[in-house]
Amino acid sequence: MKGTPVRRLTALRPLGIYGALAAMLLAAVLGCDSPVSVPRGAGHSSPASAPSLAHPDPRATPGQSTPLAVGKPRATVPSSPVPSSPPLTDPLGGAAASYVASRSGTVVAAVYDVSSGQTWTLGTQRPQAEASIVKLDILETLFAQEGDGPTGLPPADQSLAQEMMEDSDNSAATSLWNAVGGPGPIQSFNTAAGLTDTAPSSCVACPGFAWPGWGLTTTTPADQIMLLRELLKPSTLLTDAQRKDALQLMENVAASQRWGVTGGVPQQATVALKDGWLPLNSAGTDWQINSIGWISGSGRDYLMAVLTTGNPDEQYGIDTINQLSAMVWRGMR
Repeated sequence: MKGTPVRRLTALRPLGIYGALAAMLLAAVLGCDSPVSVPRGAGHSSPASAPSLAHPDPRATPGQSTPLAVGKPRATVPSSPVPSSPPLTDPLGGAAASYVASRSGTVVAAVYDVSSGQTWTLGTQRPQAEASIVKLDILETLFAQEGDGPTGLPPADQSLAQEMMEDSDNSAATSLWNAVGGPGPIQSFNTAAGLTDTAPSSCVACPGFAWPGWGLTTTTPADQIMLLRELLKPSTLLTDAQRKDALQLMENVAASQRWGVTGGVPQQATVALKDGWLPLNSAGTDWQINSIGWISGSGRDYLMAVLTTGNPDEQYGIDTINQLSAMVWRGMR
């Protein structure tokens, strides 16, 4: 912007002694150095509106100075620090840990809070048999092999996946275990997903074992949390459509299988889960009972994985996980 032109003094007409004095005073004022520095391009201003020495306005564009008004320097008001959310109390500690210690067999668990990223574990994280929770691993490997094609799974595979996840059908699981290529490709997927303590079973028909051998795949709760996280976060292994499909299958398991991590969770909450149950001996006195899933509602959003072995019967293990799940739900407030 151009400055406002300053008129040059012309010859004064005789104004009398007072006029001459006024003219001399005006000339002296215009000839004096102004104590105020006028920014380049801002032009001259009258003394009443002369800018003060001040810091430039940080909103000004580069090269432009916007002085503040005349007056005392503005006091700097210290900004109040934004309080950070306090860490959540360990939902697997205290009463939950005491309860598990009172139960027969071995119970290990992990809980992951989706919002804060906090993880808690319970018990020594030694691998245990997966039983039917391995079906989620089979499903994710199947999806990863399919890639990001727009058509989804072939109809036959989609039907098998639904039977495997919603009804826990063993024949469907065996078909898809073989379809993905067995333990080698599943191990490759697990490595890519960050699982470090999961070992796919080397046999489906295992000598001396009456049940499908893929159930003897071993894992830890921490690894199962990693597998579940693939369904909730953007992934290089699974597409958004695949993650949504997997969660939908897990949200629609048969009513008789909605136990475990659903224990104590109100019906209005969302629960996507997979349970597993497997007798480890022919006498039925040593049961592997597991439950994994995503629980969201009433201000809570978390993943939970529980593995239990050495249960004297099937219902005993189910009761253990149901009670532990209820305690975790209350503890995640």
